Amino acid sequence: MTEMIKPELVCPAGTPAALRTAVDAGADAIYCGFQGPTNARNFPGLNFTPAEMHDAVAYAHGGGAKVLAAINSFPTAGRTDIWKTAIDDAVRIGVDAIIIADIGMAKYLSETHSDQRIHLSVQAGASSSEAINFYCQKFDIKRVVLPRILTVAEIKKVHDEIDCEIEAFVFGNIGMMAEGRCSLTNYVTGLSTNMDGVCSPANFVHYEEDESNLTTRLGKFAIDCIGCGESAGYPTICKGRYNTSHKQHYYAFEEPVSLNLTRLLPDLMKAGVTALKIEGRQRSKAYVKAVVSAFRQAVDAYALGDDPDISNLLALTEGQRETQGAFQSKTWR
Repeated sequence: MTEMIKPELVCPAGTPAALRTAVDAGADAIYCGFQGPTNARNFPGLNFTPAEMHDAVAYAHGGGAKVLAAINSFPTAGRTDIWKTAIDDAVRIGVDAIIIADIGMAKYLSETHSDQRIHLSVQAGASSSEAINFYCQKFDIKRVVLPRILTVAEIKKVHDEIDCEIEAFVFGNIGMMAEGRCSLTNYVTGLSTNMDGVCSPANFVHYEEDESNLTTRLGKFAIDCIGCGESAGYPTICKGRYNTSHKQHYYAFEEPVSLNLTRLLPDLMKAGVTALKIEGRQRSKAYVKAVVSAFRQAVDAYALGDDPDISNLLALTEGQRETQGAFQSKTWR
């Protein structure tokens, strides 16, 4: 293993207030997106206007933090000008890096704004050294956000074979990358996570309640039935429960559980991970403050060789259930 390095702590912000909270809590970098379909969290009430992004960059830089603009969805034919405008705005505003998924937008950015630092989004699905080095050579990618499908040993191997920095998710939603499950919401609503930036649009979500159960629906499809005393998260198809010929009322795609790699932080740091990423641009300011503060303390302690108390993070996971996913074992489903 290589010598342990102290990684950058990259934190989410869905609103200007959340960004200020992340900066104040000790984030090294904050990622956020413009309003509209150019980022993968396109929800009402979230994201930044260009003016808000300008003010956010000023606030972050004043607090010693960076701003990373997520322009990480995939434009379809006839709409590329929307993504190009977002790229142009981000460069003009002075963000520290732009997170790109689409190969066409990577080409546009590298050719039009050759001095702009580019990070490769997890949405690009680049998990091999060959794929990553292609992006580095063609578009001068400075950092790759790895999909959540690699073990720590595999991350170390990739690190030794590539020409850019590595960013790895360490906490939050367990979604992998641009994948087939994200097409399910497109089938039901006509809107795509990968192309429109929105999963389970709120105007398609509705609830039906009887004496003992609450049924959640997306469009005309029932995706879960919640009994009395059960907690209900935001309804998405991939985290719904279904009756199938195999099993009754079970999580066919993904259980509502959060990624928590706090105990693996020393291993990730030794593997050469440059940046640790927290997921959660849809989360509240209180969540951002709690998670960023906890990880700030943990990263600083591990870098000094200490053993921090990380028990408080379990309360912030989805359903108070956590997993290390594929990072430790390929047996994880």
